[in-house]
Amino acid sequence: MYKTLHTDLTDNILTVTINRPDKLNAINKDVMSELSEAVTEIYDNKEIRSAIITGAGPKAFVAGADIAEFLGLTQEQGQALSAKGHDIFFRIASCPKPIAAAINGFALGGGLELAMACHFRLCSTNAKFGQPEVNLGLIPGYGGTQRLVQLVGKGRAIEIMLSARMVSATEAHVMGLVNYIVEEQNELLAKTRELLSIINDKAPVAVARIIECANIAAGESLADDGGAVRNGFLREQEAFGECFGTEDMKEGAKAFLEKRKAVFTGK
Repeated sequence: MYKTLHTDLTDNILTVTINRPDKLNAINKDVMSELSEAVTEIYDNKEIRSAIITGAGPKAFVAGADIAEFLGLTQEQGQALSAKGHDIFFRIASCPKPIAAAINGFALGGGLELAMACHFRLCSTNAKFGQPEVNLGLIPGYGGTQRLVQLVGKGRAIEIMLSARMVSATEAHVMGLVNYIVEEQNELLAKTRELLSIINDKAPVAVARIIECANIAAGESLADDGGAVRNGFLREQEAFGECFGTEDMKEGAKAFLEKRKAVFTGK
């Protein structure tokens, strides 16, 4: 059914595995398109009560986006790319069925943004988190500037995004970015399933309303009423696109692909 995803439905829990281990499960156009289809399945399939999103292999959940696809994009195309990611990740965050991220390694850039769109997160001890887009002359483009602030606070979030540093599993747990650390990586999915199985025993309508009300409290409401929080997400899309109009973004992407240090000029 899918080329870049593997899905398994067992005991009313759909496990969605991003299956590009040779690319550290980086998000490309195909992954994004198929992830959208999988999210629709979660919404529509009555047999699914909850879901897990994870990555294939022991190294990465999702180690960011496929940077090669960024080269040559115009400002308008960059903004459209951001808008598409926002739409899919909003649907994850707004899903009335709980969606958990099982983070089995690197969760960087778009990978961390995907994890943060999920309702809660569990990780293995080798997990690493970060929003390193600034190294490419970019900003997080799939909701990261908003959700990281919501989860860890403004000061921590800004420091993590501006420094582009990686955060360990322990630090992520302390700051509230993840709910649980699982000591043995091969037990990560089992622990996540165990937690979702407890939730699956609860009343579905009550579960859905808790998610809805918690999202409103966190500023995740999808109602486009012109409110400041919703505008924060919209402004991120615009700013992400603006970065594609800069020479620094082109230099950052090229330097990444050429495995060298970028030289930014502010243009």
